[in-house]
Amino acid sequence: MISTNDSVENKTIQDSSETLLELQDLKKHFPIKAGLLQKTVGHIKAVDGINLKVNKGETLGIVGESGCGKSTVGRTIIRLYEPTDGKIIFNGKDISHLSESELRRDVRKNIQMIFQDPFASLNPRKTLRSIIREPLDTHQLYKSRERDTHVENLLEKVGLNASFINRYPHEFSGGQRQRIGIARTLALNPELIIADEAVSALDVSIQAQIINLMEDLQEEFGLTYIFISHDLSVVRHISDRVGVMYLGKMMELASKKDLYSEPLHPYTQALLSAVPVPRKKGVMKRERIILKGELPSPSNPPKGCVFHTRCPAAFDLCRQMDPEVKEVNKNHYVACHLYT
Repeated sequence: MISTNDSVENKTIQDSSETLLELQDLKKHFPIKAGLLQKTVGHIKAVDGINLKVNKGETLGIVGESGCGKSTVGRTIIRLYEPTDGKIIFNGKDISHLSESELRRDVRKNIQMIFQDPFASLNPRKTLRSIIREPLDTHQLYKSRERDTHVENLLEKVGLNASFINRYPHEFSGGQRQRIGIARTLALNPELIIADEAVSALDVSIQAQIINLMEDLQEEFGLTYIFISHDLSVVRHISDRVGVMYLGKMMELASKKDLYSEPLHPYTQALLSAVPVPRKKGVMKRERIILKGELPSPSNPPKGCVFHTRCPAAFDLCRQMDPEVKEVNKNHYVACHLYT
């Protein structure tokens, strides 16, 4: 079982650390095409104006319901999706419009991704040697004869036996395959790793092992993580700060301690009310907040605050104007008219 004990408070670095990644009004809209001529008749606003800073060495968790755009943010950062608008600034350089050759030369080595399905992301026809060596061969890292040694070292770093190097992905369990994916991610010594639902397909006990492994690797290699998940308990365990997304927008951003102990946005409060908490003597049970209505379509988001159609605290201004993200408490940002 994954512990959520806040006494093991990782590092609080958002004030003093150097910014590694900054998103400025990032948008990703997917066109909706119809008719014989496939004309664009609308857009799905998967990510609609995200502003965010990620500091070196920290873990930023991003949570929200399915369809809120959190995975799209990760894939746009790594340029698997082309941004519609806004800037992606990595190590002080805007990478949002770099060509593929420039990305390969300047960015790909430094930003890597761990995917949700560890089997689908591994080529079943290749051995572990070929899978993990591929980025080394592509970027011509290490001398050719040293690459297998590096692969063996990476396997051992992620808790696998180096003798597995000639085996195929189907010979391993889900947790082991995710370890293989992590080893491949580490091959290029990246600065930033985006983990997109990296443990959601695994059993709870295996989740804990992978999370602990990621924390150990972060400490050893000085990694920075963006950890995307719908599981609030997992995010609480691994993250330093947590951002809450809804319908393509960031609703709240704060340290995990502040967000879990004193959530300010009504949406965050509703999400956390669904998380089971241990019942203690003399401690009141958390009140469950049930959101009414359905999640609106990102192709036709509500005017004003995108959450007002389901918000128990909504009033007239919420239906008319999109709230700005404001710093309500120190390093605690909220997009809600209740705090204007």
